[in-house]
Amino acid sequence: MIQSISPTDESVIASYEENSPEEVKRHIDASVALQKEWAGVAVSERAPLMIRAAELLEKSRDSLAELMADEMGKPVTQGRGEVEKCAWVCRHYAENAERILADEAIETDRSASYVAHRPLGVVLAVMPWNFPLWQVYRFAAPALMAGNGGILKHASNVTGCALEIDRIFTEAGFPDGLFRTLVLPSSRVDEVLEHKGIVAATLTGSDPAGRAVASKAGSLLKKTVLELGGSDPYIVLADADLEKAAATCATSRLINGGQSCIAAKRFIVESPVVEEFTELFASKLGQAVVGDPRDENTTMGPMARVDLRDELHDQVQASVDAGANLLMGGEKPEGPGAFYPPTILTGVKDGMPVYREETFGPVAAVITAESADEAVDIANDSDFGLGAAIFTDDIERGEEIARNRLEAGAAFVNAFVASDPRLPFGGIKMSGYGRELSDIGMKEFLNAKTVVVA
Repeated sequence: MIQSISPTDESVIASYEENSPEEVKRHIDASVALQKEWAGVAVSERAPLMIRAAELLEKSRDSLAELMADEMGKPVTQGRGEVEKCAWVCRHYAENAERILADEAIETDRSASYVAHRPLGVVLAVMPWNFPLWQVYRFAAPALMAGNGGILKHASNVTGCALEIDRIFTEAGFPDGLFRTLVLPSSRVDEVLEHKGIVAATLTGSDPAGRAVASKAGSLLKKTVLELGGSDPYIVLADADLEKAAATCATSRLINGGQSCIAAKRFIVESPVVEEFTELFASKLGQAVVGDPRDENTTMGPMARVDLRDELHDQVQASVDAGANLLMGGEKPEGPGAFYPPTILTGVKDGMPVYREETFGPVAAVITAESADEAVDIANDSDFGLGAAIFTDDIERGEEIARNRLEAGAAFVNAFVASDPRLPFGGIKMSGYGRELSDIGMKEFLNAKTVVVA
């Protein structure tokens, strides 16, 4: 039995029966058969269905936002924005797929030679709870427009959201079963990967989960794309607009309650301005309204699960025990729910959990650097490499550091890291490999087939 438990009051929202092995096989077999037909459907005929999916998302915006609030604690105001972003990615690929998938002519000594981009087949998507709609749609929209099918194994605590994704694709007119949610625990992912009809897998989640899926898929010679954790560094140089930098850093740290792979986590500040920045930063974080995620005034709800809140608190406590200064927050509230306050630790150094580990919640680690060069070294002193940002009034210098020196899949200047359907998204090092979104992401699950005519 799979249960969705409210992170607000710890009540059971809903219970779901697991799919049996026979059901799993039947659903995958059906998706495989439908995908073979779907691959022959013209892109121009797929596009109206994806546009319809966008319209259905918008029509269901409020109910989907409330469902996310109930299942994983996202404030409804942020949930509505997530739904709108999902509609955006659907429209983006509906409007651009024909261009992206067009044959690429290559001049050779033959009468014709070109690369044809053909779908691979049915792809398994293993997805997390933190953005329960966006994480799925950023895979599913390009995958389906490219002619692939999809099998979704979503996080158990957002099963209601997963089933709503099924509903929207079916109501939009996609073949019923081309994209299918399986209700399964993580322990049964190997069972799905072993099915011959699954040709590849994409996973967004933790490093251990990524290693497990990549290892199994590799043993079966099935391609994977992994978007794993991050410990994103935000560098604040002495010449930065500190008011703007503090506001931007606070926004990035508290989006989704800090439960985002690309949320700012380490704040590396040049020593001449570290005190002023930290004071401004604390003021901005202190403006968060923590409460019921269904309340329109709430800007930060509970964390997604009590056990995750407790793990975060342990990281904070261990860092304080190692010498970090607790500037604000850092106390578990009394009462039910997975609530945790915005927290700032200063004097953070290597050897403390908040320096080296990913903190998946509203905890900010402030690290002092004596120079820009040292700040970059500290930023890169991480096993992760997903996103990074730098704040400076010298745009040319900031862009040079972002482009050439920060070890990350995305680097932003004077802005917080965010995903965009038009831009590739993914990481390096322990943050994974491969890319989602943009033309590049759409081509991850395509066969770049060389065609030559004598």
